[in-house]
Amino acid sequence: MAEFTLFAAPGACSRVPLITLHQANADFQVKLVRFLKGEHKQPAYLVQNPKGKVPCLLTSDGPLTENVAIARYLAARFDGLLPKTTTLIDDARITADLAFCSATLHPLVSRMRVPMFMADGKEAIASVKEKAIDAMHPMATVVEASLGDKKWWYGDTWSIMDAYIYWVWYRITGGGFPTEAYPNWAAHSARMATRPAVQRALDQEHEMQARLEAEGLAPRMG
Repeated sequence: MAEFTLFAAPGACSRVPLITLHQANADFQVKLVRFLKGEHKQPAYLVQNPKGKVPCLLTSDGPLTENVAIARYLAARFDGLLPKTTTLIDDARITADLAFCSATLHPLVSRMRVPMFMADGKEAIASVKEKAIDAMHPMATVVEASLGDKKWWYGDTWSIMDAYIYWVWYRITGGGFPTEAYPNWAAHSARMATRPAVQRALDQEHEMQARLEAEGLAPRMG
């Protein structure tokens, strides 16, 4: 039996722990959550994650939700996933970086990609998306400046933060966000695409997508 089970869906932010688990060479299995079938709202799933979302990581210590918590947990279990720290402030700054992705970038991604969940009517939906794009620009500038001419978020060493901003870039570039002003972020995404762990994760997502399409349960992966 695998050490970990990751509940995931193709294109969702579960891509972040999926890449991380591959990077760690962890012993894990993936369980596809079929949103169009409502599996995320069924009792069998809610007992693991009452929030009814992905990701959810089943561990020997119990189920774990939220990407920030999953990232910190896996980094404590496996070397090379987040920088080692010796002070409280440095440790807190890593948490702040992860929270920037989950609490600032991710909500803007949602409003950009699924504005119909936030408003009713064509004009209101269009307004939500437009405002999300406008709000993303200063945050993208933060990412662009933080990357600078570095290879990875923390310099020469890859980390889970790179998986997280890679997923954000994937989502915004498929959502009509103009990316010309962010060449550092674009170059980072191109480097990520060459990593074996990323390629293995994407292969798994494509397999999940193919299963959903065969079952007539596939939202488009934009």
